[in-house]
Amino acid sequence: MKRGRNRLRGTESRATVKRNEEHLSWKKQKLVHIHQALNSDPVNIETLRQAAISEGGLLTDDMRRKVWPKLLNVNVYNLPAKPSKDVRENHKDFRQVVLDVRRSMRRFPKGMRVDEREVLQEQLIDIILDVLRRNPQLHYYQGYHDFVVTFLLVVGERMTIALMEKLSNHHLRDFMDPTMDSTKHILNYLMPILEHVDPVLHDFMIRAEVGTIFALSWLITWYGYVLSDFRHILRLYDFFLASHPLMAVYFAAVIVLYRQEEVKNCDCDMPSVHQLLSRMPQDLPYEDLIGRAQSLFMSCPPSLLAQSVALQSHNIVAIRTFKDFQRSTLMQRPDSVLREQLQKRHENQLALPMNTQPTTTNQLVKMAVWGLSATLGATALAVVQTALNWAPEFLSQLF
Repeated sequence: MKRGRNRLRGTESRATVKRNEEHLSWKKQKLVHIHQALNSDPVNIETLRQAAISEGGLLTDDMRRKVWPKLLNVNVYNLPAKPSKDVRENHKDFRQVVLDVRRSMRRFPKGMRVDEREVLQEQLIDIILDVLRRNPQLHYYQGYHDFVVTFLLVVGERMTIALMEKLSNHHLRDFMDPTMDSTKHILNYLMPILEHVDPVLHDFMIRAEVGTIFALSWLITWYGYVLSDFRHILRLYDFFLASHPLMAVYFAAVIVLYRQEEVKNCDCDMPSVHQLLSRMPQDLPYEDLIGRAQSLFMSCPPSLLAQSVALQSHNIVAIRTFKDFQRSTLMQRPDSVLREQLQKRHENQLALPMNTQPTTTNQLVKMAVWGLSATLGATALAVVQTALNWAPEFLSQLF
């Protein structure tokens, strides 16, 4: 009997080892495909999008630092300067931004030293104010800082400015209007999606008069506000950065559909249903839900939903400009070419007569410093473990 149990354990152990090896092989193969897409000329954006959406997303923070900029058409060799010292002076949103950032302690890794967190919080304030100052058409909203802290912990200060500026003018543009009208309108897509998939659940929620406000913080922070595990937040950011701006609404729909039995079994009134849905489970099957949201988007696209009377008369900037934004990402050069172009510009400057050379600091050295700042921030080395491995590689790319 004991021998039989030992043989069974041995068989299970070998099966586990085989599964682990297959998973490792799959991961390596995916990383190879991503590297090939990054090194194509032009960069193979469609492959990068599929990698970000498919199982596991971009897998590592190292890969996110390389792919996220490409998904948003950001040139890592031409990043914005660090915020100036006067960025906080006379800024109308300064007080509210400081209050929100001070309340954001839970978004930083547990165990982080207080002084390290405080440095990042100061960077967080400056980044937000800098993006707003550079884009006066944008209006700050509570929840915006959840985006910024997510990027800051992965890519550092200067790249965060570039990513947030691009996102704020595209995917997040409607959230940054002077009023919440456009945001509410985007949330109005949720109920037609539910009606398309589960009319019974939809009717229950209509009778309960719960509305869609329970999903507001999900949408305007890409779930960064309601999820406690940073890994899950990053996985969703991979997904949303590679998807249509309304994908966060489709993801809200699949969460509600996943919990349909809980919803239907609670009292059919607004307080009960709202309270249930406002409590976000932390053990959701994220990969499964991402797949469902993607399938739902294909079977029930925004163009079909827009035929609803409630969705016809509003102009959503993110939807209207999305195709143009996607086209703008298609002809990006790989970083190796961008680096060569930078070096050639530097060489051409050195070849100029001394009296015609720019008096500014050596551009290549500046770019190296900017690269480090963008990648690591002030204390992100202590936050993102992979940064230690990546920083030398980034420096070697610069020279």
